[in-house]
Amino acid sequence: MPLPRFHRLADDRQRHILDVARGHFAQHGPDAASYNKIIESAGVSKTAAYQYFDGKDDLLATVLDGVRDRLLAALGPWEPAESGSAFRARLDDGSRALLAHLHEHPEDLALADLAIGRAGEAQWLGWFEAVVDDGQALGLIRTDLDRSLLVAATAAVMRAADTWTLARLRSGNGQDTAQIAGQVWVLLAGLWNGGSDEGRTGDAH
Repeated sequence: MPLPRFHRLADDRQRHILDVARGHFAQHGPDAASYNKIIESAGVSKTAAYQYFDGKDDLLATVLDGVRDRLLAALGPWEPAESGSAFRARLDDGSRALLAHLHEHPEDLALADLAIGRAGEAQWLGWFEAVVDDGQALGLIRTDLDRSLLVAATAAVMRAADTWTLARLRSGNGQDTAQIAGQVWVLLAGLWNGGSDEGRTGDAH
């Protein structure tokens, strides 16, 4: 976590420092990124830098927390659906919003896996817990597997699908988002109910 003096900076100054750091970490990777180059690019002296953060790892943790928070904000809170079709529509909406954010903020995309894998992973998985609980209540998602395993697998599938979808869209291979979404739903159906049509179409039993 940042040291108290960092929080006393003006909001725009805090954002500038973290934006610069995020760019360096995304471009060079957390291991190769230079703390000295980050603070120099941000216009921060070495003396001040160590009054803001304990070091590079502390700065990275702060950047990753921000990435995770932006991903969750893009998804928005999960609201229980009243039907299978509404469930699919809400999941589609959340996925589209997340894809749009990642497309517009490639630095967040580069750091997303690290951000999700931090101690704050529980906050990320909380969104998918709500999805799974809602899907099970609607009869769309199997109940014979351990809940925590199913939640983790669902989150992993969706992250992989988002990364794959962005790559497909950037390649310009002619597939539209509806075609891509259909393939993702087939994959989710296999996870959630063994591939039956109910999970793919979003119709309840």
